[in-house]
Amino acid sequence: MERLQRQIRFLLEVDKLKTIFRRNYLTDGSRNENDAEHSWYFAIAALVLCETARRPIDLLHVLRMALIHDLVEIDAGDTFIYDEAAKRDQAEREERAAQRIFGLLPEEQGEELLALWREFEEGRSPEACYARAIDRLSAVIMNHASGGKAWREHGVSRDRILAINQVADKGAPALWEHIQSIIDDAAARGMIDA
Repeated sequence: MERLQRQIRFLLEVDKLKTIFRRNYLTDGSRNENDAEHSWYFAIAALVLCETARRPIDLLHVLRMALIHDLVEIDAGDTFIYDEAAKRDQAEREERAAQRIFGLLPEEQGEELLALWREFEEGRSPEACYARAIDRLSAVIMNHASGGKAWREHGVSRDRILAINQVADKGAPALWEHIQSIIDDAAARGMIDA
């Protein structure tokens, strides 16, 4: 019974992900996307685009990463990827959050999910590289579809967007090429500073 109680307590805690809002807007630009919506979108994109992975991957492993990768933001908050000042202590804040949140689970489950979260953060395995490419692609797609709303609000330049998103090349070169074309289109349409 204690095991089940810990699992239920974890599930209640992670429901808070629905209350963490990101800088990205929904594709219609009506409001900011929340972390739970982002995680769902990430998982769907990973499923649909798995053929683009640079190397063979275990798709279930990637989907598990998609579901848990932002749970730390319940405590640490969403750190805008283009905010260098906020990124200085991001790793420390997120590690503390990961230990607390995954620590709610029975020990072996918590350790497994903590290791999975760290694998995503480190971005070394084929699954983590692919997952990080999908994570970047989803943000670029959302920004472009909303007319570059978040990019414009935060004064993000074309060069900065390219630099941040180049990590996609490591996991899915075809997606990196597509990201570049989206960014070029955004610049041509005046959504971002060229």
